[in-house]
Amino acid sequence: MTVQNYVENILQPKLQGDGGWVEYVGLEGEILTLIFRGECSKCLILHRCTQWIEEQIKLDLKKTVKVNAIRKKPYFQDV
Repeated sequence: MTVQNYVENILQPKLQGDGGWVEYVGLEGEILTLIFRGECSKCLILHRCTQWIEEQIKLDLKKTVKVNAIRKKPYFQDV
């Protein structure tokens, strides 16, 4: 399973359960770039979630990554 498939099929549904959403952007070397939307975009403890994602990928895929988290607020919060 690729990192992209893992994010989209395993991690994304878990975050949706809490009202969040994560989108895969890309993997360059060990840097995994993800966009966090919904509740994740305003979460005060997003760093804990990114650490959890890094741990899950290491456990399940045997790959070491560092998450680059991009918060994307809904359009109506950008004004």
